[in-house]
Amino acid sequence: MDDLFAARSQMALSLGFHIIFACIGMVMPFFMATSHYKYLKTNNPIYKELTKAWSRGVAIFFVTGAVSGTVLSFELGLLWPEFMLHAGPIFGMPFSLEGTAFFIEAIALGFFLYGWGKFKPWFHWFTGVVVGISGLASGILVVAANGWMNSPSGFDYVDGKFLNIDPVVAMFNDAWFTQALHMTLAAFAATGFAVAGIHAFMMLKGKNGDFHRKAFTIAIVFGAIAALLQPISGDISAKDIAVRQPAKLAAMEAHFHTEEKASLIIGGIPDVETKEVNYAIRIPGALSFLAHGDFEAEVMGLDQFPEEHHPPVMVTHFAFQIMVGLGMIMVGLSLLYFIALWKKKSWQLKRWFLWLFVLATPLGFIALEAGWTVTEVGRQPWIIYEIMLTKDAVTPIPGIQYSFFIFTAIYLSLTVIVTFLLYRQIKAVPETLNQKREASADS
Repeated sequence: MDDLFAARSQMALSLGFHIIFACIGMVMPFFMATSHYKYLKTNNPIYKELTKAWSRGVAIFFVTGAVSGTVLSFELGLLWPEFMLHAGPIFGMPFSLEGTAFFIEAIALGFFLYGWGKFKPWFHWFTGVVVGISGLASGILVVAANGWMNSPSGFDYVDGKFLNIDPVVAMFNDAWFTQALHMTLAAFAATGFAVAGIHAFMMLKGKNGDFHRKAFTIAIVFGAIAALLQPISGDISAKDIAVRQPAKLAAMEAHFHTEEKASLIIGGIPDVETKEVNYAIRIPGALSFLAHGDFEAEVMGLDQFPEEHHPPVMVTHFAFQIMVGLGMIMVGLSLLYFIALWKKKSWQLKRWFLWLFVLATPLGFIALEAGWTVTEVGRQPWIIYEIMLTKDAVTPIPGIQYSFFIFTAIYLSLTVIVTFLLYRQIKAVPETLNQKREASADS
């Protein structure tokens, strides 16, 4: 394991873990606030207990996301000092603003967790909404920094020097909106399906059905709406990438040769040596339409770029196929849910229906990881697109592989701890509800 591979592996591992914690932390407050809103409107104690249960989960993921995100920020300086030397002054603004949003989120979460019976009900609810908005803002600001790496702007690059820096232009780069939109919808879809799947499983076990049914409904409505909107976001992103990063699009589609009426490839195994894709389903002209809105348009292939600047085609292509494939499964399940909601209400209590959502629990996060793989691997070999190569940004300090092993242990430990804490929270739900019922009966 050379230093470059170790550094990239460490960042991939750190980002892969953090993105799950961060997305759940971004989205769960909105579930919590929705449940709280329903409690204030209906005075149904089940919604109150659901709100409290979800708020404890939000607290767990907030702390875990803060720890993993802090580690990730240190890694940028540790592993990529040359990158941070030049990039820090340019895209430092979104990171600074993200820190502000983080502190607002921390304060609001404290108010919400300890505000039961101390604040006026609607102000208490508002603090929960602030947790969600500030968490979402944090995620969007971090994505803006990543978007800058894919679409560098806000400076003049002259003779290897970064001059005339404008942090505002850098933050609102050409990639930030499409990436932020796609990432936000992905977070809601992934978290919605995961939470819904867990509560569907609890419904199948037959414990506290009303509690878990209400939780399932809130989570899946958020997740299903996001999943149905995601293909629109994907289309916007594809058209944007076709203009800004045509090499990435070519790697995503394993499109080796520039051609008009380019076919969309579904599946297939790319052969980098022969520049062919075997066992693929091809839809003539569809890639031209998706990329440029014209079935006749020319789509640039990898043959237009120097071989040393080609992204890893196999990884990028498979990750893209996984993301799209799982996304379409989630679209299908979303449509099924809304059919059940409007036309076939009896389906919602059927075991086969619930099992579909239980099996779909991890799909959103697998698609999320695959999407980030496309974003990051598809940009290679650049750390700043067409400005700085990744190999030129890595630290010259030897022994990075040991750092990789240490951080791997840290993230695995965090995963075990979070899983244990969440298991305890889910297991405690029946006991809490039973105690409430007994107290109510005694009174």
